[in-house]
Amino acid sequence: MSTEDKPYRRTVKSFVLRAGRTTPGQLKALEQHWPRYGLSLAQGSLDIQAAFGNDHPVIVEIGFGMGSSLLQMAQANPQQNYIGIEVHQAGVGRLLNAAAQAQLENLRIYQDDAIAVLDQCIVDQSLAGIQLFFPDPWPKKKHHKRRIVQPNFIALMHRKLKPGGFLHMATDWQPYAEHMMQVMLAAPGFVNQYNNGQYASERPNQRPLTKFEQRGSRLGHGVWDLYFIAV
Repeated sequence: MSTEDKPYRRTVKSFVLRAGRTTPGQLKALEQHWPRYGLSLAQGSLDIQAAFGNDHPVIVEIGFGMGSSLLQMAQANPQQNYIGIEVHQAGVGRLLNAAAQAQLENLRIYQDDAIAVLDQCIVDQSLAGIQLFFPDPWPKKKHHKRRIVQPNFIALMHRKLKPGGFLHMATDWQPYAEHMMQVMLAAPGFVNQYNNGQYASERPNQRPLTKFEQRGSRLGHGVWDLYFIAV
């Protein structure tokens, strides 16, 4: 059995569920709009055509935060389907509310561990793209094992992508960008769209500019985009 065929095994999680405040509006959105947009790990393998009612390309975003950029992409690209995965309730509630207001039909949401969702629910070679924007860099050396971008994670992403599908990652932490690039260059089955060892020279058009990124830019912070194609 090859590495790519093996089920994903993790030793530590890349996130910590922190006690945060979910607003009454977000709680109401979870109650009202989850039946329309929500998907569950307990449902098992996802029938994508049944979930969306079409066979449009599917893009997964891991850790969408408060959901602003994912919402913008879904609105701008109705010919594509989007699945957002986020563990924090406040961000899920906020995106549910915004999606319902926009009457989006091409968005579905998991409030679960992304690794478990991809491993247990997403069929192999079914995705047109996977996005991982600004994951926790876990900057302290003793916490580097918590970084989500590891060889086993990348092998799992490759299993889920169709040939020609993309893996787009972005970070504003240069040491983590270097770690991501090192892992990707060692991973079989991926080609760097921007030549070996190179990051995107500017933000790819498909990734919306967030308020977080705008604020960082004003402070002189850099952002590194990695864009790889599965082969």
